Amino acid sequence: MTTARAPWVLLGPACLAGAFALLPLGYLAVRSLERGPGFAWSVVTTEGTALLLGRSLALAVVVVAACLLLGISLAWLTVRTALPGGRAWSVVATLPLAVPSYVAAFAWLSAVPELAGFTGSAVALTLVSYPYVYLPVAAALRGIDPAQEEASRSLGAGPVRTFLRVTLPQLRPAAAGGGLLVALYALSDFGAVSLMRYDTFTRGIYTSYRASFDRTPAAALSVVLVVMTVALVALETRTRGRRGHARTGTGTARPFTPVPLGRMTIPALAWCGAVVAAAVVFPLATLGYWLVAGNLATWDPAGLLNIAGVTLGVAAGGAALTTVLALPVGVVAARYRGRAADLLEQAAYAGHALPGITVALSMVFFAVRYANPLYQELPLLVCAYAVLFLPVAVGATRAAVLQSPPVLEDVARSLGRSPLRVLREVTVPLAAPGVAAGAALTFVVCMKELPATLLLRPTGMDTLATRLWTETGVGSYADAAPYAAALILLAAVPSYLLGRQRS
Repeated sequence: MTTARAPWVLLGPACLAGAFALLPLGYLAVRSLERGPGFAWSVVTTEGTALLLGRSLALAVVVVAACLLLGISLAWLTVRTALPGGRAWSVVATLPLAVPSYVAAFAWLSAVPELAGFTGSAVALTLVSYPYVYLPVAAALRGIDPAQEEASRSLGAGPVRTFLRVTLPQLRPAAAGGGLLVALYALSDFGAVSLMRYDTFTRGIYTSYRASFDRTPAAALSVVLVVMTVALVALETRTRGRRGHARTGTGTARPFTPVPLGRMTIPALAWCGAVVAAAVVFPLATLGYWLVAGNLATWDPAGLLNIAGVTLGVAAGGAALTTVLALPVGVVAARYRGRAADLLEQAAYAGHALPGITVALSMVFFAVRYANPLYQELPLLVCAYAVLFLPVAVGATRAAVLQSPPVLEDVARSLGRSPLRVLREVTVPLAAPGVAAGAALTFVVCMKELPATLLLRPTGMDTLATRLWTETGVGSYADAAPYAAALILLAAVPSYLLGRQRS
């Protein structure tokens, strides 16, 4: 990472992306202060707000810890060991990305009603979000040169000590970035905690919006989430450190020798199987039960195909816009040190911890006042996706750029290439696989997004997520099952390709 100032060809678009991501904060500032700072302060300092804060943080801490355990352990087993079927395991380990949190919550709640509350919310969120840790850690393990680990072992360090002292520090940026995404996901989730009837900030904000025409209390609660987000991003920045781990020399690492598992082969297979069974097989089995229990005569295949097509189109638009906005922010965050780079990265994460309903209302506020033709039109929904999921693409881009040798960019600049040409001809091609992975992740989460889609979809338009929520809300689980199955199937395709690419 360099201390030089970022060129305007990067800084300008990055500032534009940061300002776009901060749009909901402008809405919150207007709404939360409408009745004066005193009223907003009285809302955020109540005992109920403190209780919501404690419950939300407790859920986030447990989910992040569990995801770090699952993600790092699965990445190590599938990438660095002689695990039987390691390539297949690395693919199926990414498939929980295709399972929406509200589908996982419904599956567990319908089978084990006693899980309702904190435990059920933590289980559902962990099982659908651990791939956010697994994917970047697995990619980092493949990029680490094994020479350092071999040197450690040659000096007498055992496998455990080598992993803790040599490998784990190099995984820290990837693990910290994935953990941050998991924390923000847990704080902003609405579907799972609502079905599990566990009160967090998101459920409290939604209840406040529904209970009154006065948006000030809900806006004030949302400001607390923003403060929590900034604190988490700052903590993650300190945790992952400011150094990259790019290779030197030819830029190509020597192939590593898989670690033999020996007597631990059976326990390792059992561990992988248990995680995949809980995260993928169980929700699918539950949906299979409801599909069989439902009445096939009431199915509408044509309507289902139409809604699936709409879902794919909207998600593709959201992923494209998000990736374009994330590219300059990710490059600046990876290559340049300074307060401006830190602020831009933190700004990109601002909207991700906000509930989808808050982002949606900020978009409505902006459209009604400043861009009326966009009101209740598809572009407004696509913009909401970009605000919500910009960190997914920024994190992937930053990690990819960090692992590409910066010396190649320095050589290009020394040969007289302009910053734009260096970006186009060197930085982007080197980081392309990571950027594509971020786009695929964004596509999946856009398909699954619920609250913002409920508020911003054009009149008469349904996605698989909104139709599923409508049927589930009235207790028609059998009628909801086809839409849930279609959503998982469509989301499983990019998840499978992503896992295959990184295996």
